[in-house]
Amino acid sequence: MVVAGSLLIVTSGGAYAVTRVAIDKATSNITQTTLLADDARAPRRTSAPSGKKIDGALNLLLAGIDVRPGWDAGARADTIMIVHIPATHDQAYLISIPRDWRVPIPANPETDYPGGTDKINAAFEFGYRGEGTELEKRARGFKLLAKTLHAQTGLTFNGAALIDFQGFQSVIRELGGVDMCVDQRASSIHLAYDRDGKIVPIKFDEASHRVFDVPPGGKVVVHELGCRSMSAELALDYARIRYGLPKTDYDRQRHQQQLIRAIVTKATSAGVVTDLGKVNRVVAAAGKAFILDTQGVPIVDFLFTLKGVAANDMVVLKTNQGNFAEVKINGVSYQRLTEESLDMLHAARDGELPSFVVAHPEMVAPKNG
Repeated sequence: MVVAGSLLIVTSGGAYAVTRVAIDKATSNITQTTLLADDARAPRRTSAPSGKKIDGALNLLLAGIDVRPGWDAGARADTIMIVHIPATHDQAYLISIPRDWRVPIPANPETDYPGGTDKINAAFEFGYRGEGTELEKRARGFKLLAKTLHAQTGLTFNGAALIDFQGFQSVIRELGGVDMCVDQRASSIHLAYDRDGKIVPIKFDEASHRVFDVPPGGKVVVHELGCRSMSAELALDYARIRYGLPKTDYDRQRHQQQLIRAIVTKATSAGVVTDLGKVNRVVAAAGKAFILDTQGVPIVDFLFTLKGVAANDMVVLKTNQGNFAEVKINGVSYQRLTEESLDMLHAARDGELPSFVVAHPEMVAPKNG
């Protein structure tokens, strides 16, 4: 929605009716379906009388999956984020949910899943499995994920978005890459350079923690410290790495949040919003990449509601202050959320997150970390 908002910025000097038609046309190819289970859906907010804005604080649930042709690695939601927009609609708060958070997952009769306790990212898989089209399976997976999160936090959501790895990469590619600051030297487990410097995919074995298929004369991609412009391949690779980092998944969460912020910055930069051709290509890529659930509220109304968000830097928040709260059960390592982290999620539920952040500045992540 932020990417599509670039078009709104370009055309904001025109009449509302003209702008609305332009955005409706640009976003018409975005796939929409029901992603939120009934108990995880916030009461539908009708647009204000002007038809331009939605009233009240908003919570949006975002999930990222890596499902590629030929894989049989399942479809766990390894990236789970909550975006909270306060009632003032002038700020966005981004919270990452640890993928290894041990939670009860409700039963899912559609897939004959009886319910149980597991890592929260498994909820998507237990809903995704079974028969159906890819869209139907992804929608089922998201619904069970949202239902699980609601059961643990009481959060309900005004909208939801699902994206896969390839779709995310296409959006960043159309943006022309993003600017990232590498704060930790990180070796890739996904990419290598061949002898000619071309980037090629490699494989990683989790049991042995070894990479395979590095071409002869080539070397694994290593992200060195420093700030630079990154291609879509390199930016996504850096944001996916957790092996070899001191705080593993918490470091990865931080880098993923950094990437989201970099995309927002690039999508609303002068170099993008003043280039109508680029805006159209970015929006078209986003349309193919995302599956949205806006509860029937037109996308354009979300854009008019949130257009003030782009003027302020996104506030990135840390669950567990970015540290492990590990629980080991039968040799399996899980994460738990501290009381302070749960209080943060409850503040988002109750529309009081800005006040919580003022009282708990230690939960805010550094701008480039």
